[in-house]
Amino acid sequence: MRVLMPVPDHDFDVTEVAVPWRILTDAGHEVVFATERAGTVPAADPRLLTGVIFGQLGAEAEPRTFYQQLTGTPEFTATVSWSEVDVDDFDGLLLPGGHAPGMRQYLGSETLQRQVARFWTLGRPVGAICHGVLVLARSEDPATGRSVLAQRRTTCLPKYMERIAYFSTAWRLGRYYRTYPAYVEDEVRAALDNPDTQFRRGPVELTRRGTATDDTPAFIVEDRNYLSARWPGDAYLFGRRYLALLEGTER
Repeated sequence: MRVLMPVPDHDFDVTEVAVPWRILTDAGHEVVFATERAGTVPAADPRLLTGVIFGQLGAEAEPRTFYQQLTGTPEFTATVSWSEVDVDDFDGLLLPGGHAPGMRQYLGSETLQRQVARFWTLGRPVGAICHGVLVLARSEDPATGRSVLAQRRTTCLPKYMERIAYFSTAWRLGRYYRTYPAYVEDEVRAALDNPDTQFRRGPVELTRRGTATDDTPAFIVEDRNYLSARWPGDAYLFGRRYLALLEGTER
């Protein structure tokens, strides 16, 4: 199957892109990367490769290895454009996250939002993790004029995680962890018809991350053809559950 993964030119999260890519391609599926302009070779947030502050808070070793493998593949260097891609040609859509300033190109693109809304109407598997859920929150269902998430259960980057990351690093990095003035959770909740029942924050988790062999700290929310997760610590479980969702769908 073919899965479309839009990304910005730079600053996306290493783990949230590389882990699902590795899981899907290992299972024999094709991941097609899309950038604003076709042919752009994208780049992950460099701080996550070297350590955000004092060598800490970056991506774990295995996702960094996956990313280095990804950068050498044809699909990563031959990207398609958001505006020209035909969403009907894809079996699934994956929306990764990231928080550094370059993410605004992707999170705020009305062109991408229109394409995402078109894909949503097809009823095929859609996965979003962390800030990637904002793309869906901002994508308008043409039939209702509301967000495509209006009636879905979802999670996203929880406010407590975003707040702690910001306040613990702002003295050195400024607003690096605050992509927008509004918290991600607040904007996602505002897009829901009944946020008190539809939004799932998940268990409080500050440092432990899921791995290829341990999903204990991870959390995802699945609602029909839609799968969401909170942060890079959920990426392995997110990738495996998305794979199951994709392979359980018949065209």
